[in-house]
Amino acid sequence: MDAKHMQIGEVATRTELSLRTIRHYEETGLVVPSARSRGGFRLYTERDVARLMVVRRMKPLGFTLDQMRDLLDATDRLDSGAVLAADEREVLLERVRGYEQGAAEQVEKLRVQLSRAEDFAATLRARLPG
Repeated sequence: MDAKHMQIGEVATRTELSLRTIRHYEETGLVVPSARSRGGFRLYTERDVARLMVVRRMKPLGFTLDQMRDLLDATDRLDSGAVLAADEREVLLERVRGYEQGAAEQVEKLRVQLSRAEDFAATLRARLPG
C-alpha cells in the first residue's frame, strides 16, 4: 500500500471521529476516499484528513452539512490552482469570510456560556465546606 494512503481506522484515530461518522460524511459527499485498496477498503490522503478536520471543527459551532459542503466547495475551488476570474475569486473569498464571521460569532457565544458555567461552578464550590 502506498505510504501516502491511510485506511479508515487510522483516519478515525487522527481525526477523533468514529468510523460511522466518517462513513456518514462520505455518504453525504463531504469527503470521498481518494482511492480503494485491492480488497475494496477505503483509502484516504492527508487532504481527506484535512477536509474531515474542517467538518469536525464546524460541527460543534452549529454549521449544517450543507454549509460544510458549501465552505469545502469554496475552499476547494480557491485551492485548485485553476485560474479564476477576479470576480469569481472575490465571490469565493466572500463566502469564506462569511463562514469565518459565523465561526467568530459562535466562539463568542461559547465564551459567554463558558464564563457562566465557570461562575456557576464557583458558586457551588463556595457553598461546600472546606
